[in-house]
Amino acid sequence: MSARRPGAAAQPTDAPPTDSLPRPLAVAHRGDPYRFRENTLPSVAAALAAGADAVEVDVQLTRDGVPVLLHDATLKRLWGLDRPVRALTAERLAAQRFEGGQRVPALAEALELLAGYPAAKLMIDLDEPAPAAAAWRAVTEAGAEDRVLFCGPAHALLAVRALAPRVPLALTWKQPGLPVAPLLADLRPHYLNPPFGLVDRALTERAAEAGLAVSTWTVDLRRTMRRMRTAGVASITSNRIALLRSVLGSGR
Repeated sequence: MSARRPGAAAQPTDAPPTDSLPRPLAVAHRGDPYRFRENTLPSVAAALAAGADAVEVDVQLTRDGVPVLLHDATLKRLWGLDRPVRALTAERLAAQRFEGGQRVPALAEALELLAGYPAAKLMIDLDEPAPAAAAWRAVTEAGAEDRVLFCGPAHALLAVRALAPRVPLALTWKQPGLPVAPLLADLRPHYLNPPFGLVDRALTERAAEAGLAVSTWTVDLRRTMRRMRTAGVASITSNRIALLRSVLGSGR
């Protein structure tokens, strides 16, 4: 894939009216975290019921290598237990009950839940390469190869790409402009995935020239959702999935 050389100016174009643009995918960030605790089965289920096109979840590994839904390396922020998740076996973690009987679910359970929503997908967010093999194994054991995509930084996604040559990837990118062509050639991502503060119409047009759609995160304000749609993004991730669906409407 080719990209305009760094520093080259993009020529601005008039943005088309939003009703002429395809509806971006509505992605639920860690489920429906304003209603349920993030990265739990109730949160994922609520997001799917609210009409999410995809639900983004974070994955960490237990001591015995089982992928579970958790963003942080420890259980302290979300669950109040100051222990690394990698210090616990999957069996011990599954038996651990927190407030209201809640627990940390396995990735396999989220994939099983996804099976009830045939039009939806799971976006698996990896911050590092270590969980890639176990996460992909859970996907294949669930027969969900065509129901997932992965997002994360380049070093994590390179591990995924080595295992899964065709799975869609969303390259998390926190710098202005595009990645260099050799990285794009190695990763073959479908999406460039920058935070919304880096996204404008010029970026989506440059990405399109390089063969990339643009996904963006984490968009929780109505006006920002509208701005991202006008910018021409293909996917928007939000903590407020019901509001996002309302803003985007149902048409494609």
